[in-house]
Amino acid sequence: MSNSDYASQKLTTVRLRITQACEASLRQPNSVKLIGASKKQGVNLIQQFSDMGLLDLGENYLQEAIDKQRQLPNLPVSWHFIGQIQSNKTKLIAQHFDWVHGVDRLKIATRLATQHGRKTPINLLVQLNPDNEDSKGGVAPKDAVELCQQIADIDGAVLRGFMMIPKAREQQDQQRVVFAQARELLEHCNQRYGLKLDQLSMGMSGDLEAAIAEGSTMVRIGTDLFGARD
Repeated sequence: MSNSDYASQKLTTVRLRITQACEASLRQPNSVKLIGASKKQGVNLIQQFSDMGLLDLGENYLQEAIDKQRQLPNLPVSWHFIGQIQSNKTKLIAQHFDWVHGVDRLKIATRLATQHGRKTPINLLVQLNPDNEDSKGGVAPKDAVELCQQIADIDGAVLRGFMMIPKAREQQDQQRVVFAQARELLEHCNQRYGLKLDQLSMGMSGDLEAAIAEGSTMVRIGTDLFGARD
């Protein structure tokens, strides 16, 4: 199978899952953005997915992502940085990415907002850590409201919503409960504090249906699109 046929087949399969999940929740399929989690994937395969219509790519490793962008300078995609952020990496992240999914400190948000050097603001998502896992970044949901209020006042950035990577639960209903926390928190921030949050980045290959059922607007899919990583 050629790379183009492979990309077409995988995109069709994942988009069908998204469509079916949206229909089950009485949502429009175009309300959910598909982000290809492309870390550790080669540029040739990424090019084929872009040619087949994938419009958003998510990367976890900064230097790897920059190398890909240099090799694919005309790729018509939006780049999303996903994962924990070190202070000394904020300038490069701000300059090379349209979206940042892993903000969990005001200092990081401020640096991203002031270092991107573009005319349009950078899009930020606060990462939630609902299971209090040391191996993952993010803030506890109870601390997220205060952080959101602080970030919302920063010039040069637009706070768009939340991202989360919860532990895998055995049952979809259990997974939905934790995703619902993010949706309810977003609604609370908008209604109680007048914020204008509109994005929930949650759901991956194994739990996108549960995430979409609870309002996800961005699903980050790696293995089910690109296959196993090297």
